[in-house]
Amino acid sequence: MTPGGKVLYIDDDPGVRRLAQRDLQRRGYIVELAGSGLEGVEKARGGEFDLIAVDHYMPGRDGLETLALLRELPRPPPVVYVTGSEESRVAVAALKAGAYDYVVKTPDNSFFDLLDVAFRQALHQVRLLEEKESAETRLRATNDRLQAMLHEVNHRVANSLQLVSAFVHLQAATVADDAARAALESTKQRIAAIAQVHRRLYSSGDVERVDMRDYLGALAEELEQTWSTPSSPRRVRVDAAPVRLRTDRAVSVGIIVTELVSNACKYAYSDGAAGEVRVTLRPADNGHFQLNVQDDGPGLLAGEAPKGTGLGGRLIAAMAASLQSEVVFDDVASGVSATLLAAC
Repeated sequence: MTPGGKVLYIDDDPGVRRLAQRDLQRRGYIVELAGSGLEGVEKARGGEFDLIAVDHYMPGRDGLETLALLRELPRPPPVVYVTGSEESRVAVAALKAGAYDYVVKTPDNSFFDLLDVAFRQALHQVRLLEEKESAETRLRATNDRLQAMLHEVNHRVANSLQLVSAFVHLQAATVADDAARAALESTKQRIAAIAQVHRRLYSSGDVERVDMRDYLGALAEELEQTWSTPSSPRRVRVDAAPVRLRTDRAVSVGIIVTELVSNACKYAYSDGAAGEVRVTLRPADNGHFQLNVQDDGPGLLAGEAPKGTGLGGRLIAAMAASLQSEVVFDDVASGVSATLLAAC
């Protein structure tokens, strides 16, 4: 772009065109001329102009018709509308039609002063828009790179956790002590719950939040396969709304569900009996959600704590505390119901 810019001046008056060319060139512009609206549109279509000035009163196609044709060009330059009329309706019509500004012709040189001011303001505005578009393009490219990196990180974390889970499973298979083997299997389930979060983040378009309906459904399938045997099948049913939680909160909920479902599968039903555990998650008031895990076992005696080794209970309490909440256990008609109310 030249210091003043390249201008196309469209006016049917040859005297005005020559004066405009001479004055604007003196001010640092490169100026091309057109004697009619159609000629101006053709020149604009074939040339690279930074600015266009269009006269209002022209035979054939007037300034407004010419302006409409110019606006249809791909990436049209800003147009300054020139008129000898001081009627405000002409200026308003031109601005509504897409003109950047308008200048009223005068018999003295003040017309060219005003035209120069309008041109320079238009060029400044164009530069600002170009800088804004360039910055937005760079920002989008950076954001795309970061999104791709986060997807890759989640993919690698999920794979690494899966590998750790496999190591724990292999270690459990070599342990003779039943309690130690059970502890290792519980550890494997906790690792799997975290791995599921990162697997969901990797496979979804959102790298910051987890769809809890999909996540809990996949987690329930893994828990059902872990705790079911041909003689003692365990069914884990999930009824969850599509609540989306941040990664850290989704991990906390996943650990809580893993511990509650595991406890229900182990202690609510006797060996050789089928059993079902129901997991529900619903949005609540004021941006909260409610999680409930319920079984159909014998329930709790008055004042009795949920069964387990104690580590699971401490994990549940710790995860609930990270959600600024707590898990409340209630006896129901049949079984135990554990409820968590927390902010999304």
